[in-house]
Amino acid sequence: MCAGLLGALLNGNPRIPIRIHPGLRLLATYACIEHNTEKSFRFASVAVVGIAHLAVSLGIVLATDKYLKQAFVAASIKFPSALFGMFCIFSVLLVLDTVAPALAKAFMDFFEPATLFIQRWLPLFYVPSLVVLPLAVRDVPAASGLKICLITFGGWFASLAVAGYTALTVRKIVKTELIAAEPMGKPSTFATLEFWAWGAVFVASFATAFVNPTALGTTARTCLPFMLASTVLGYMVGSGLPPGIKKLLHPIICCALSANLSAVAYGYLSGSGIDAALGDYLTKVPSNPGAGDVLMGFLGSVILSFAFSMFKQRKLVKRHAAEIFTSIAIASTFSLYSTAILGRLIGLEPTLTISILPRCITVALALSIVSFFEGANTSLTAAVVVLTGLIGANFVQAAMDKLGLNDPIARGIGTASSAHGLGTAALSAKEPEALPFCAIAYALTGIFGSLICSSAAVRQSLVFIAG
Repeated sequence: MCAGLLGALLNGNPRIPIRIHPGLRLLATYACIEHNTEKSFRFASVAVVGIAHLAVSLGIVLATDKYLKQAFVAASIKFPSALFGMFCIFSVLLVLDTVAPALAKAFMDFFEPATLFIQRWLPLFYVPSLVVLPLAVRDVPAASGLKICLITFGGWFASLAVAGYTALTVRKIVKTELIAAEPMGKPSTFATLEFWAWGAVFVASFATAFVNPTALGTTARTCLPFMLASTVLGYMVGSGLPPGIKKLLHPIICCALSANLSAVAYGYLSGSGIDAALGDYLTKVPSNPGAGDVLMGFLGSVILSFAFSMFKQRKLVKRHAAEIFTSIAIASTFSLYSTAILGRLIGLEPTLTISILPRCITVALALSIVSFFEGANTSLTAAVVVLTGLIGANFVQAAMDKLGLNDPIARGIGTASSAHGLGTAALSAKEPEALPFCAIAYALTGIFGSLICSSAAVRQSLVFIAG
């Protein structure tokens, strides 16, 4: 409107035979400039407030996870601290919703930027285990590696069938009518500016590390910026690939390849070698973190965010409780014990069998579960969990079609119970009606697996079966 008025004043309008005084034209020009400046300032203010809101909400989630971990370690409690925190947040939301619904909504709205951030970058938090996979499997014999792949693929299909058919069977018994779920928020897509910004970070920090490998005190801290940037850039590139290519080159694989190429390049140019570069990527030393440590540091926050997604779908959980809880309980138990049995039958080493027990559970809780057992290879655990998710992401729809799992509830529960977050993301992109059930099952599968594995009797039985 301002631009049109200014054009009319400056250029004249043949339909309006009125002479415009030069001073009025100048005044109109200043008014439009002031109007546009005000709009730009308002936009910048909104952006700053949004960034501050994200920083505060995400910071609170990260701090909560950190202090819960410290408290549980100090008290020698083995139960996953993030899971306890998730239950606390969920309980608080339920209480607020009962006594003051407006407060519950305000609580949800305040943490929405943090939950959307976690949802947007979730696949990145799984990547470090794949990046350092060459180091993790170095001591694993080739024959054992083939057995692990066999258990992973066969176990995924079996878990999918068990979860899906259980959900279908219970649905036929209870005959609960399917209703529309609460809409799930979707994170924003990647902007070109983000890509170029991370590219600039990569170039500048790679050059710094090459010139002075200890510029930030240690090689791990110095390599952290460019290794993190290469991982993020790989994810952005992978996310933008055509759907047909994504089936062969999943964004997570792009992440791992990008980070590994950066490690190879730096190791070669600096003379330190690939092993040293990968060792700096994931140090597992809090005082000397690498890029992988930063990414995996968000895993606890992922568990805390489950509280918000479950609260948002609480009506759906209550309505379909029979299908959801029965399917998840049976599928989770089947997954753990079938893995132990298969490992024993095909002669896989007991320590390796124990390491891959939580193959169908999201990385954040899978690592907590294997920490209950002695001698487990946590890097192998994370890698197998990610591999299971990739298998599900690529084949879950075709497999469910072959199995005749056509019900949205059965498809959502089956996918999330067998292939956690990666399978969920792949299915929900094409079948949004299954997303709420995926989100619920994704969270509850890990929760139920953690709860039963916290039982000493269950752990002893699994160890006994594994040999």
